[in-house]
Amino acid sequence: MSLCAECFHQGEHAGHDYNMFRSQAGGACDCGDSNVMREAGFCKRHRIKSNSNVPCVPKDLLMMSELVLPQFIFSLIQHLREGYNEPALDLPSEKDLHKILQVLEPHVSFLEDLTKMGGAMRSVLTQVLTSQQFYKDLSSGVGENACAKKSHEKYLIALKGSGLAFPEDKLTCGMQEQGAGTSTLAVQGLAGATATSGQGDSSDEEDQDGSQGVGKRKRVKLSSTTKDQSIMDVLKHKCFLEELLFWTIKYEFPQKMVTFLLNMLPDQDYKIAFTKTFVQHYAFIMKTLKKSHESDTMSNRIVHISVQLFSNEELARQVTEECQLLDIMVTVLLYMMESCLIKSELQDEENSLHVVVNCGEALLKNNTYWPLVSDFINILSHQSVAKKFLEDHGLLVTWMNFVSFFQGMNLNKRELNEHVEFESQTYYAAFAAELEACAQPMWGLLSHCKVRETQEYTRNVVRYCLEALQDWFDAINFVDEPAPNQVTFHLPLHRYFAMFLSKAVKCQELDLDTILPDQEMLMKLMIHPLQIQASLSEIHSNMWVRNGLQIKGQAMTYVQSHFCNSMIDPDIYLLQVCASRLDPDYFISSVFERFKVVDLLTMASQHQNTVLDSEHERSMLEGALTFLVLLLSLRLHLGMTDDEILRAEMVAQLCMNDRTHSSLLDLISLDGIIPGSLSFESVLSAVADFKAPVFEPGGSMQQGMYTPKAEVWDKEFDPVMVILRTVYRRDVQSAMDRYTAFLKQSGKFPGNPWPPYKKRTPLHPSYKGLIKLLHCKTLHIVLFTLLYKILMDHQNLSEHVLCMVLYLIELGLENSPEQESEEEESAGGQERCHDSWFPGSNLVSNMRHFINYVRVRVPETAPEVKKEPPASTSSDGLASSQCSRRKSLQRENSGTAQVFSLVAERRKKFQEIINRNTSEANQVVRPKASMKWSAPGATPQLTTAILEVKESILSLLIKLHHKLSGKQNSYYPPWLDDVDVLIHPEIPRYSHGDGMTAVERILLKAAVQSRLNKRIIEEICRKVTPPVPPKKISSAEKKTLDKEERRQKARERQQKLLAEFASRQKSFMETAMDVESPDADIAMEIATSEQHVSEAIYDCVICGQSGPSTEDRPTGLVVLLQASSVLGQCRNSTEPKKLPTTEEEQIYSRDTCAALHDVRLTTLQRYFKDSSCLQAVSIGWEGGVYVQTCGHTLHIDCHKSYMESLRNDQVLQGFSVDKGEFTCPLCRQFANSVLPCYPGNNMERSLWQSHSNKCMQDLVQEVEDLQEQLGTFPSETNLSKEMESVMKDIKSTTQKKYTDYSKSPGSPDNDFLFMYSVARTNLELELVHRGGNLCSGGASTAGKRSCLNQLFHVLAMHMRLYSIDSAYNPWRKLTQTMQDKNPELISEELPEVPVLYRDVSSLLLIQILTMPQPLHKEHFTCIIKVLFTLLYTQALAALSVKCSAEDRMVWKESGALKKNTSGGEKSWEVLLGHVVSELSKGKIFEEGETEELTVVLVNPDSVECYLQQFCLPFLRITSLLQHHLFGGDLPSCQEDEEFTVLASCLGLLPSFQSSDQFTSASCLNWPVPAFDMISQWCSELASFADRHPDQVKALLIQEPKWDLPRLLQLPENYNTIFQYYHRKTCTVCTKVPKDPAVCLVCGTFVCLKGLCCKQQSYCECVLHSQNCGAGTGIFLLINASVIIIIRGHRFCLWGSVYLDAHGEEDRDLRRGKPLYICKERYKVLEQQWVSHTFDHINKRWGPHYNGL
Repeated sequence: MSLCAECFHQGEHAGHDYNMFRSQAGGACDCGDSNVMREAGFCKRHRIKSNSNVPCVPKDLLMMSELVLPQFIFSLIQHLREGYNEPALDLPSEKDLHKILQVLEPHVSFLEDLTKMGGAMRSVLTQVLTSQQFYKDLSSGVGENACAKKSHEKYLIALKGSGLAFPEDKLTCGMQEQGAGTSTLAVQGLAGATATSGQGDSSDEEDQDGSQGVGKRKRVKLSSTTKDQSIMDVLKHKCFLEELLFWTIKYEFPQKMVTFLLNMLPDQDYKIAFTKTFVQHYAFIMKTLKKSHESDTMSNRIVHISVQLFSNEELARQVTEECQLLDIMVTVLLYMMESCLIKSELQDEENSLHVVVNCGEALLKNNTYWPLVSDFINILSHQSVAKKFLEDHGLLVTWMNFVSFFQGMNLNKRELNEHVEFESQTYYAAFAAELEACAQPMWGLLSHCKVRETQEYTRNVVRYCLEALQDWFDAINFVDEPAPNQVTFHLPLHRYFAMFLSKAVKCQELDLDTILPDQEMLMKLMIHPLQIQASLSEIHSNMWVRNGLQIKGQAMTYVQSHFCNSMIDPDIYLLQVCASRLDPDYFISSVFERFKVVDLLTMASQHQNTVLDSEHERSMLEGALTFLVLLLSLRLHLGMTDDEILRAEMVAQLCMNDRTHSSLLDLISLDGIIPGSLSFESVLSAVADFKAPVFEPGGSMQQGMYTPKAEVWDKEFDPVMVILRTVYRRDVQSAMDRYTAFLKQSGKFPGNPWPPYKKRTPLHPSYKGLIKLLHCKTLHIVLFTLLYKILMDHQNLSEHVLCMVLYLIELGLENSPEQESEEEESAGGQERCHDSWFPGSNLVSNMRHFINYVRVRVPETAPEVKKEPPASTSSDGLASSQCSRRKSLQRENSGTAQVFSLVAERRKKFQEIINRNTSEANQVVRPKASMKWSAPGATPQLTTAILEVKESILSLLIKLHHKLSGKQNSYYPPWLDDVDVLIHPEIPRYSHGDGMTAVERILLKAAVQSRLNKRIIEEICRKVTPPVPPKKISSAEKKTLDKEERRQKARERQQKLLAEFASRQKSFMETAMDVESPDADIAMEIATSEQHVSEAIYDCVICGQSGPSTEDRPTGLVVLLQASSVLGQCRNSTEPKKLPTTEEEQIYSRDTCAALHDVRLTTLQRYFKDSSCLQAVSIGWEGGVYVQTCGHTLHIDCHKSYMESLRNDQVLQGFSVDKGEFTCPLCRQFANSVLPCYPGNNMERSLWQSHSNKCMQDLVQEVEDLQEQLGTFPSETNLSKEMESVMKDIKSTTQKKYTDYSKSPGSPDNDFLFMYSVARTNLELELVHRGGNLCSGGASTAGKRSCLNQLFHVLAMHMRLYSIDSAYNPWRKLTQTMQDKNPELISEELPEVPVLYRDVSSLLLIQILTMPQPLHKEHFTCIIKVLFTLLYTQALAALSVKCSAEDRMVWKESGALKKNTSGGEKSWEVLLGHVVSELSKGKIFEEGETEELTVVLVNPDSVECYLQQFCLPFLRITSLLQHHLFGGDLPSCQEDEEFTVLASCLGLLPSFQSSDQFTSASCLNWPVPAFDMISQWCSELASFADRHPDQVKALLIQEPKWDLPRLLQLPENYNTIFQYYHRKTCTVCTKVPKDPAVCLVCGTFVCLKGLCCKQQSYCECVLHSQNCGAGTGIFLLINASVIIIIRGHRFCLWGSVYLDAHGEEDRDLRRGKPLYICKERYKVLEQQWVSHTFDHINKRWGPHYNGL
């Protein structure tokens, strides 16, 4: 049904499972229509019956429209007539049609708007469109108006050109079709109207020669010619609607017209009229569709209309009755397919009269037929319509004829000589056609045959199906043998027959025998399905390898989940039905003959196979036995209930692999199981456990999976079902591996288990005959022979063969016919049988029957020939399955065995069945158990030998047990110890295990079923078994044994190598690769810190040499440089911002870190000197450069040659080598630069750690002197060149706008600012990665190796090139009290930035980076101490501004009192009082009261807390810096101790005090008297306040506390986002984007790939990623629910953070399930964004060429 979004959301859907597909083409909402949906499902608005009190629309209101609309619609039709020119040969060029449609767009849009005005307007439109009078008056062309006449003529020409005619002039114009060549045929067909029925569309019949006759023979005889012709060729338009639809079709369904026609559907009268019109034009739609170049688009639009019309059962029924809808549909389909028929080459190529569709034709290749088939399936889903179809015999005959066009299509012929040149891919078309055109209508019909009352329908279908099959066998001249080396996978008639039989027995309680044909027909019916099963085995044995890959593709598609229910299942079921009704020996021998393994089934150790190469024998034998196991164990159609089938299917799929919910639904396409139905969910919860989606550290997203419960493995794992359902052989192996793992884990079985035997559902009584197969001598002979061969180690037998043999024996024991009678057990009974191997046909008694001698035909070279035949050959002989009767031996003493040919036997039987009378039916001669025959004398080197066997099946089994266990006498009957075993044979210990367990289980079952068997088993066990005689090994066998030994040794060597490799790999992973484990990194850090004593040694990962980094041959770290705006996204609120989903919600970036820093810099630049401003702050909050490394090093010259080799490598890489990108040669992590390692002697480091005793003043002076030293430009060494080049790389990483902040462009101040800001960005980001504080301590961040040390050297080398004029050096202002300069100077230019406005962390970096490297620890500590005094003063100043005037007075006075006490310089009260009094000198506090009183800061504790919080960010950055420059671990601590711990770590705290009396002021170390210093700093502010009193406070209060960067918070339900954004207009182009997207960092709405918003060849998403994330963008695609990451010039699909109830993504919203946020996934996304690891974790990157 179709619903508008409004009605859907108003409805009740709690607990419902639904799929929602969002249509773009409009349509009519079905809410309120009780023919389509139940009233309980209506939305709130439609539940209220409102039709009673709707007021009528006043007549005069509608008068205007009633007058204007007829003319308007007629003018539209005239336009359409005028614009259409019937082309000479082909379709009108698309361009012309397109032009006219563009001209008409406003017309149609106007009509569309009218439909939206509501019911009244729609009813006027309906009246105009359906009125015959209006149409007659305006459009008939009878009148004076020349223009109208001309347009009417064009209309008639168009009608004729379309192969259509007005009924009046039908015979005269004779339907001139476009293809003039064959139109004569059509005319004759009409003139002699009765002669050739159904030749109407013959212009499309391309085979002009002989096959035309074939076409006629198979052409459908419809009930009357005229009906047929009129359906195809006659159109009479009586109203505007009809002609409008005609032109809509002619113009190939323009979207606008379709939308208009659909929008009118709410009007009931229109709906009926339109549906009838649509049906009337059905044939014409088919013709247009066939010729269309754009058949895909057109198909979609046709279905868009028809699904709205035909889903309504009432409407469908009405049209079926009044307009012969079914006749029209079937006829149209038939005509469509008749245009592409070819002669069938199946069976008898010369004389075949059967025609099939040609799968190479565009009609089938492009699925052009699907809209029509889909409509047909749609109307068959209505019971009333399907009933009509099943009751109409004529229709059934026609339909079976239609189906027979597909019978035997796409025939494969096995290539025997050379590989096929061109692999045809037609098989896709063939499988799709059978599924859509044959199978789906069949399932539709079957769904209405579920109760007893519908028996008649089934009889009808079966009857006409058999007739069609009989015709087919006649047409292909089929007698009894299929043509060799041919196979077709397409037998839809067989499958119709099978599925209706199955339904008849299962649901309608019909007696199977009443609807089955005779034995002859059954024999014919089984041949082709059996041929397919044998061919499957041949294909898997690589016998069809010369046919190319496509034949494997066919074999896989045949069993693939969407096809298996309609293909392999019916085929196997049909074979089961045939087997249950035919003679079992005949059936078994047919199977082995089809599989070509009859020659192999000889007791002789050597044989010759005339039809099979020896390398294929083993797999063909496995195939034959596996097929028999499938045939005998499957119960899908033989008695299982729907729920049991569903359970079995589900278990099989889950055993192969864990599955997602949607893939399970997809894989189990059972008829009658509605996806999401209750039974599906309940069965799923019974057999499987849900594993929630997990995340691997590698970043690959897992979906929610279902995995089988333990008891399912224990009791329900069914290898037979798994084999049936696997497309790839590896899936069977996967299921067995998982089963093995389960047994090991649960301790049930340690070794390699065999597939377990699973009990079967009881057979339905109708199919009891199937059991006879297990109890026929032929099968027993085969089983005996194979057991013997395995025991004697004959070649070509595998464990799989043994496994299947035992499985068949066990099946036979489980399904034994009624218990054998006691008399038969008497010894006397056994004397009777001299003429055959076994006495009877019951497996239980045959198992104990000893066979003494067997006569075999063997090649003369065989070892058996040497043996002398014993005096009396009492038992008969079986050669390559030749049985000899004893009587004949006595009669002909010549010693040659009488030859029974299996084939001859089968032929005879076949004749017998055909010729015999019904009275003889019961006396069927049982064929002798004999196997494949080769004509005597054909192979002269064969000779007869007599083999002494003296074994029974039981004795062979016991010996096998000994052989498998490798011990003598390993089998001991368990019942001798414990008699209970026989009473309760179901012992769990036998249910899982290997071959020995299977043998034990079988012997136990045999003993349970018969006392004699039990006795014989005991007897055999008593005789100590002699060892198996040593075999005489022939040279050939020796060779194979040697081969085996050699293979075994090679395997062992390989295992050893692999193990060694794995351990190497593991150790490498532990040391080198690990992205996410901090422990390994800590270990590495420790290792490197140990090496600090000597010079640092680096390993080059390219050349493998180790050594120090030198000036000439520097080593570098592999690094990735990327611009980052993550820091700029920090906000000062702890609550993350929400993604807006209504017009009211908006996000402003005013409160982000980047915005506030920007504002601050701009303000400073307004009032102060530019060069000074650029040293007072840091940039890089937006577009800062982040440097990260994987920790691997390489020689820089090695790196250059590596890049060269990458450049020459033609392989498609996910990165751009020209941009310097590469992957680390060792760990493959993405990188784009190399950071040179500074050659340094690490000796000094340890010495500098020691504390020196210099006093503060001396150190301050030393620092100043060192800064005054000019940085000399380094000598031209390789190292300095590399440092320069990496500096260039760092600069070019980010955009110019993020580096240029000075007022005078290109000023050196810019570079200076940029360089120390890079250091700041990296320190700040590391802090973010550690969670915003240093409480956790430790050596390195979340597993990131740091390259800050190397980075500092590069930055310092460059920053030393810029000297700071000593007059402006901030160090002096911090450490000396200056004398006031001349005040007049200041007025000319802007003043410098006051010290109290400067960012202390920036000052720290400037100080450090302008000192000569490497730096001494004592100087570092000195700088920190000085800067801390400034920071503390800033904190006091900010505090003084924040508190009220009264508080200020209090502090001022209390401070003054304590000023002269001993520790005055280290008491915040004193200092605060001093600051207040100094600042009061200016106009700072006069600016009214401050509003932002966060806390009433009277309480000393809260003041202390404020001061600590103010200073903490600086302490954190400094501690990190110290950690990177001087090594040493960071201490870990509690959050409330962080300040004290860091202060003491940095050497600010002389000794560690207990925390209760600790104050932050005790960390102060003033280089000069505190009060003088403070007064000097405050005076700068006072003088600024005099000029700009309004700005003083704003600049003083810095926001120190930022929350960690977060992505926007997303709503719980995806629909909330979808509804708001998918119709939202773009702010740039004001259109609704085709692919809307939203940025998850800032919430901006953008057009993905939108050309409308392109700026200088950059599409909007790429542009936004540069503006918002400096090249990194995270976008949620609204119409696909996936997230796309843009990183620089590359992009990748990240996955979805919205999952359905089963933990699965729904990419592109294809499944239409409700989606909910997965918080864990969103956290992972955020984590990757913050840690800048998108490049490392996501693997599938591609270039976006700025087109996103």
